[in-house]
Amino acid sequence: MQPVEPQRPVAELEEPPKLAWYHKLGSLLFIVVCFEVGVFLLVFPWLDYWNNNLIASLAPWVRDVWQSPFFRGALSGLGVVNMYISLAEVIRLRRPAADRLKESLL
Repeated sequence: MQPVEPQRPVAELEEPPKLAWYHKLGSLLFIVVCFEVGVFLLVFPWLDYWNNNLIASLAPWVRDVWQSPFFRGALSGLGVVNMYISLAEVIRLRRPAADRLKESLL
């Protein structure tokens, strides 16, 4: 009987998938949309146009909530979160792949 060589784990056999151009384009579009929505939600609630819409005129209690600085601040906070997500995606997109990082360290 011959000794059997141990098999390598499956994770070592498979190479990490490389991103195609359409993956990068999709990520770039996601970044742009998140950033634009974030800027809109950050700025628009504080403009004069905010009160001139259908939602503000539905009911008195809706108008009171719509014009509340707390509600406007919450929407601005969502805008900041959207801008943070877009920044995190930019960093993730620019980060080198794990195999290139290992090669550069050797």
